[in-house]
Amino acid sequence: MQNQSNLYGLIGHPLSHSFSKKYFSDKFTKEQIFDCYYELFPIEKINELPDLLHTYPTLRGLNVTIPYKESVLPYLDQVSEPVSQIRACNCIKIDQGKLIGHNTDVLGFEMMLLPHLKSHHKRALILGTGGAAKAVAWVLHNLGISYSYVSRSPGDKTIYYAQLNKEELTHSTLIVNTTPLGMSPHTDECPDIPYQFISKSHLCVDLIYNPSITKFLALSQQKGAAILNGMEMLIIQAEESWKIWNH
Repeated sequence: MQNQSNLYGLIGHPLSHSFSKKYFSDKFTKEQIFDCYYELFPIEKINELPDLLHTYPTLRGLNVTIPYKESVLPYLDQVSEPVSQIRACNCIKIDQGKLIGHNTDVLGFEMMLLPHLKSHHKRALILGTGGAAKAVAWVLHNLGISYSYVSRSPGDKTIYYAQLNKEELTHSTLIVNTTPLGMSPHTDECPDIPYQFISKSHLCVDLIYNPSITKFLALSQQKGAAILNGMEMLIIQAEESWKIWNH
């Protein structure tokens, strides 16, 4: 790795699926930004973060992905209002040794979702309960869309996968997958929901962008649902991260 004057990167594990390094490297080339670099840091545990910061003193910003969006919080010196409320962070600005936490999932999801919402999308199911799910819930709440989390574990506003039935699916015409199920290379996996009850009234959103059509989206599309993957959200997030790091 070069001795970078301005280094940015992504922490998470694993990172083999990540699009971020290519996106930022292409951005730097296209916009003729010659003193900035972006690297992947697949740390196995979040407690490796201080050593990473020590090893790379020119780090100016980090993106945070699965599984560290929540466990990174104790390492932050300051947080934005969304991070404070959601308790999940996916973007860190490093300013004179201080780690300032932001959440670009919120803006990315809202901007991606809004053009596709219809008047009958009044209730949603959020598959998963992690950091991304919390950002999705924040957006839905602000848009006046009621929601339930769907999980294998008990929790607030949570129902079990086994409880999903025709009535639940009929009333919940927006379904958002925030789990990694179906992400490359495990493309044969998908959330265990009763796909037979999905209809053309549904909008099914997968935050995964690789592959572009996950098994979840393919099965939903076969039932007539409108589908949306996470690529646009990722691009919005990346550009918002860049603004935060350079503000």
